[in-house]
Amino acid sequence: MELTDVIRRRRMVRAYDPDRPVPPDVVTRLLDHATRAPSAGFTQGWDFVVLRDSVARQAFWDATSEDDGEPDAWLRGLMTAPLLIVCLSDKGAYLDRYAAPDKGWTDRDEARWPVPYWDVDTGMAALLMLLTAVDADLGGCFFGVPPERHEALRTALTIPAGRTPVGVVSIGYPAADRRSPSLRRGRRSLGEVAHEGRFGVPFTG
Repeated sequence: MELTDVIRRRRMVRAYDPDRPVPPDVVTRLLDHATRAPSAGFTQGWDFVVLRDSVARQAFWDATSEDDGEPDAWLRGLMTAPLLIVCLSDKGAYLDRYAAPDKGWTDRDEARWPVPYWDVDTGMAALLMLLTAVDADLGGCFFGVPPERHEALRTALTIPAGRTPVGVVSIGYPAADRRSPSLRRGRRSLGEVAHEGRFGVPFTG
């Protein structure tokens, strides 16, 4: 599939065919492509926890869902995904990398960082997985874990304290689902989001 087609076809898929597992070679390709994402200092401070059997996936849902009440339609759809990949960032790896001799900083001061690139880079890796899924005729969705459930998730998946759950990629063969009502807002035009030379001057192509 052409890259332009992959990008244009990508959307957040929130319901899957639970009886069609993701082929093992595609799982490997998803992860391999994720490791091709850019990272500051080539730190590659990410980890991916792959959940593809029913026991592992249920442990995830038990740890991240509310203790009482039935899941809503959105969550019930995501729960049909045959593959979940929990994307973790490693801040410590970046602080260590930029304290190395070739980077010139002499300490691990987090204040030096204008934004948390450890999270940004992990998000880029997740996006490459989403695009790879489309290229393999699969659907995917990136979603977050409520912060109050992070500790339960750490316990369930034995995630080290130094890793942060940036988000989760669900992958599978798409099933019929309703379009997100947020799409009614429409896509912002290039003239609204791209600026020529300085902010406020619309890009005209």
